[in-house]
Amino acid sequence: MGIFERYLSLWVGLCILAGLILGNMAPEVFQQIAGMEIAHVNLPVAVFIWVMIYPMMVQVDFSSIKHVGEKPKGLALTLVVNWLIKPFTMAALGWLFFRVLFADLVDPQTASEYIAGMILLGVAPCTAMVFVWSQLTRGDANYTLVQVSVNDVIMIFAFAPIAALLLGVSDITVPWDTLILSVVLYVLLPLIAGILTRRALDKANDHSRLENFLQRVKPISVGGLLATVVLLFGFQAETILANPLAILLIAIPLLIQTYGIFAFSYVAAHKMKLPHNIAAPACMIGTSNFFELAVAVAISLFGLHSGAALATVVGVLVEVPVMLSLVAIANRTRHWFDGNTDQTTETKVGENV
Repeated sequence: MGIFERYLSLWVGLCILAGLILGNMAPEVFQQIAGMEIAHVNLPVAVFIWVMIYPMMVQVDFSSIKHVGEKPKGLALTLVVNWLIKPFTMAALGWLFFRVLFADLVDPQTASEYIAGMILLGVAPCTAMVFVWSQLTRGDANYTLVQVSVNDVIMIFAFAPIAALLLGVSDITVPWDTLILSVVLYVLLPLIAGILTRRALDKANDHSRLENFLQRVKPISVGGLLATVVLLFGFQAETILANPLAILLIAIPLLIQTYGIFAFSYVAAHKMKLPHNIAAPACMIGTSNFFELAVAVAISLFGLHSGAALATVVGVLVEVPVMLSLVAIANRTRHWFDGNTDQTTETKVGENV
């Protein structure tokens, strides 16, 4: 692992702190940045998220999808959790906490926006950071590649309909044009750009040019992530510092969702007799979120200073330390999976991740 992955929680924590300090000291600067919008899309945020996502999409080898049938059980677990369970449990928890348990603490409009932000997190399964979690749990990198590739393809078609369905159930008006624009801008176009770049660099199929390119752009991608975190917390600095209780209220259902989904997935993986190097990354994919997409869509749909944007930002705050704790749990329980074997042989996906 590089220094970024090794001290991931520290870098994100420092950027969160920097964003809060800068946003409180120079709110007018962040207000000016917030005003740089076209068609409800904040341009600085869009640029940083693109800088972050594009190298991730180049990293994914979509030709690996042809190997989906080689170890179907792990993939089935990931897909069921990501698309049939997680979005709906997130929406249910949001409704339970902000319509019932916390109803006296949050006004109805803000509660609706918090629920919307949680839904957007729940409908966006993790893409890039999964490779980090897989590496930390000594997962099968090739199989993780298959899972991520399939998820990304499904996301193009499933994100908008499921998000619209759940937002509608929560009595939130869905601007379809903005939602579809967000999916095109933050999923479809980076995916197409990644595929085209990968094909152009890897024509000889020796991966050397591709690997050199990925090594060069990786620091840029990391910079995009950290800059996005600074911006997001800078935008929300005054709200967070003025109402820290809101952070706690949002974090509680997010924590319950994250640990609950992981526990369900991990037990299911054990019952399915998956080997640990398949089970651990499969559960990490089902548990973590594509928070970059959720944040971008929340900002596009509801605005930079909305409760929905705040909820997705809290998702960023919660994500890294919680996922690192789940990595520790997975590593310490590796022995639970001793003797578990898949019915197929080693994954035959190409070695490049």
